[in-house]
Amino acid sequence: MQEWMTFIQDLGFPIFVSFYLMHRVETKLTAIHDALVSLKAG
Repeated sequence: MQEWMTFIQDLGFPIFVSFYLMHRVETKLTAIHDALVSLKAG
């Protein structure tokens, strides 16, 4: 059981950081997409 706890502690933080960064990139891509659509429409 201790090996599993160490495994989760070692991998949990990088996985959390990866999901956080993907979320931030997604919001920025959405903003870029909206800006490009508004330029095309205008």
